[in-house]
Amino acid sequence: MKQIESITGQELRDMFATATTWLEKSVPDIDALNVFPVPDGDCGTNMLLTMRSTVEEAYQAPDRSASAVALAMAKGALMGARGNSGVILSQIWRGLAQGLVKKESFTGSDLADALLQGSTMAYKGLSNPVEGTILTVVREAASAAQEQASSGNGDLISVMEAIVNAANESVANTPSLLPVLREAGVVDAGGQGLYTILEGALRYLRGEAEQMQFRKPQMIASNIPLVTRLPHVVTDEEVPYGYCTNFVIRGAGLNPDKLRTKLGKKGQSLIVAGDESTIRVHIHTYDPGSVIHYVASLGTLHEINIVNMDEQYQDFLKMQKERMPAVDIAVVAVISGDGLSDIYTSLGAAVIVPGGQTMNPSTKELLQAVESVVSDKVIILPNNKNVVLSAEQVQSLTTKIVKVVPTETTPQGVAALLAFDYEADLETNAQLMTEAKSAIKSIEITRAVRSTQLNGLTIKKNQAIGLLDGDLLAVGNNTTDVLNKMLAKLDLNKAEIITIYYGADTDLAEAEQVSASIREQYSQLQVDVVRGGQPHYNYIVSIE
Repeated sequence: MKQIESITGQELRDMFATATTWLEKSVPDIDALNVFPVPDGDCGTNMLLTMRSTVEEAYQAPDRSASAVALAMAKGALMGARGNSGVILSQIWRGLAQGLVKKESFTGSDLADALLQGSTMAYKGLSNPVEGTILTVVREAASAAQEQASSGNGDLISVMEAIVNAANESVANTPSLLPVLREAGVVDAGGQGLYTILEGALRYLRGEAEQMQFRKPQMIASNIPLVTRLPHVVTDEEVPYGYCTNFVIRGAGLNPDKLRTKLGKKGQSLIVAGDESTIRVHIHTYDPGSVIHYVASLGTLHEINIVNMDEQYQDFLKMQKERMPAVDIAVVAVISGDGLSDIYTSLGAAVIVPGGQTMNPSTKELLQAVESVVSDKVIILPNNKNVVLSAEQVQSLTTKIVKVVPTETTPQGVAALLAFDYEADLETNAQLMTEAKSAIKSIEITRAVRSTQLNGLTIKKNQAIGLLDGDLLAVGNNTTDVLNKMLAKLDLNKAEIITIYYGADTDLAEAEQVSASIREQYSQLQVDVVRGGQPHYNYIVSIE
């Protein structure tokens, strides 16, 4: 495995420039995670703008030492910080810079110590730190870095891998720590943004910058099973939010700690970040005038931005009402994989319950999904034979009318959704969707988790195996070869369309090679390649 013992400031700059480009790809997805109807909501956008300022200043560093570049990054982050998440991010980089003071280059152990200082600085910047946010993610990532660095295998790549893996787990766990995330079924947006930045940095160290042009960052799924795809339901009750107030103070002898104590009595969501010469402030207050009046006596004010959050909240209410779909029948689908989830949502699924092989959702989780939709009539697509029975129990537990279309594979669920008729009643739709799913053949390619003998096949652990509508019919050492064996068992002369959904562990290039081979052999077929992002299964193939 590739190892890097140390890097210079120039490489530090290039690493986070690459990470910023990586973050940019997922900004809309991160923004969509927000569950708070206030101006801090554009978390992905705020973090991207903060990172752009960070990198721009890094290019102005007086020399290429790690210390100089890190200090420039901290300065750029502070001056360009946008929103709550951006200011916290600037605090992380400030702590990182303090940890790299006077260093020409740095090692994995240095990075671990610097990130720990970044975590400490981020917590210190907030008057009321909240767990289940970006703070938790950076703290747990720093702890993992310390552990890896002290293990004796502390090269930079190993330490960054530990950081990214810990950040991934921490983001997934944020709904367990923050009730508002748990209610919405999403992870913390700031934590997701930080994970994406760290992942981009790791990919740079691994030498994957070129491949990153053709890939997209992973959006982490909540450990809480239910993920609703409908807009967050809100009421008309007036909720006073006050004013989101942001500004920069410049002067001499400024005291961030004293200012934090003073402003703590004037509002909420307070963040004070900076030093004796420059301080950035973010606060939610009912009286921005008194805040501005007080800080004006401390120095000169810059970048003043005051937004009425109550007006924004009313705009949010109006937007949600306009977006709320007026559907008579809602569809709940069980799916694993971000690509497949997006496909199902685009086809009209109201709620996605993450699950499938190795992760069968309970009846309770399916019931929660049914109760979360606005419609009183619901169709459930289990998409796995082990989920069908659990889905069938839901009807007896709710006052809503529920029909289960017993789909056992992902392609069957897609076919069922395509057959949905918005003008037909519940009974007719259930019948149409059941008929449609029966016309689809599904191939699944995965790897054996144990050695066994089945259907006349001798199977060794980790060998590629192929299933046709749930029946295991082929085995081999190569997933592509097994897929070809499975296709050979079908009369493709009668087929019209083949759709290949490639999984999280399969490269697009490999999937396209497979599709090209199929087209060459069966020229009459329309062959489509779609990113499914599903775990465990290299390929899920629909034949119709």
